[in-house]
Amino acid sequence: MLPDPVDVVRAEGPWTHRDIAANACRFHLVEAGEGPLVVLLHGFPTFWWTWRHQLKSLAAAGFRAVAMDLRGYGGSDHTPHGYDPMTLAGDVAGLIRTLGEAEAVVVGQGWGGMIAWTLAAQHPEVVRGIASVAMPHPALLRHSFVASTEQRRLGRYALGFQRPFVPERQLTRDDAALVESFLRRWSGSSWPDEETARIYRAAMLVPNTAHCSVEFHRWAVRSLPRRDGRAFQSVVGVPIAVPVLQVHGRNDGAVLPSSVDGSEAYVKATYTRVDLPDVGHFPQEEDPAAFDAVLIPWLVGLTAS
Repeated sequence: MLPDPVDVVRAEGPWTHRDIAANACRFHLVEAGEGPLVVLLHGFPTFWWTWRHQLKSLAAAGFRAVAMDLRGYGGSDHTPHGYDPMTLAGDVAGLIRTLGEAEAVVVGQGWGGMIAWTLAAQHPEVVRGIASVAMPHPALLRHSFVASTEQRRLGRYALGFQRPFVPERQLTRDDAALVESFLRRWSGSSWPDEETARIYRAAMLVPNTAHCSVEFHRWAVRSLPRRDGRAFQSVVGVPIAVPVLQVHGRNDGAVLPSSVDGSEAYVKATYTRVDLPDVGHFPQEEDPAAFDAVLIPWLVGLTAS
């Protein structure tokens, strides 16, 4: 039997749960520590809990770490619309201001990395730097699907998500067993253990989360010929002017390391790339110590300047 979805979203730990309003939406976040603000953005199919290790390590290193549930996930509002990267970047910009900070370093994994890239392009005034984990620059992600047969194979699940109703049923069937399948397929190690998989499966059963998480993918494909898709490409096509840390697992089963190649061309400031061995799409969970050994020194150097 899975744990109660409400219990996993409000999991206890050395952190504080908060609900705040930003960008005409209510967001659930978890906060630990004091110091320069670091906002942590999860990807699919996880929620804020993917950053539980970093909430502790960043707080110990002298940072104010805030992990949020993105719109449509966990304890945040599950709105009928707003699952394009520009709206989601607006959510994060609004959250930073609501937290009373002028700027933040933003760390995003998977779709959270896509939002971090977009935020730096669209709202540079609130971004001190970004760390993109398991996500190339958005323009390169699109290019990789065109140029790489293997990347198209890894990402074809997103095409299946374009069907109405069916993906939502698949994600919640058999106590969200498909969520565990995605985690194991994309991981480059023995992660996740059974208890971790059960927690992520339970979180997908929060009402409407399956639908909202699919909407991220639907927008990514359906917007390609539309005006909003062209507007997004125009926004992110201009090189950003903040430092970037790119972290990728060499065994990533969702995004090939080669798909990240060339991301530095979209950065006018310093760009640092680290490919971690023996991990896949979720390096912050698969090997937290190795991930923190890359992230924290970069953060210290960035915020000390």
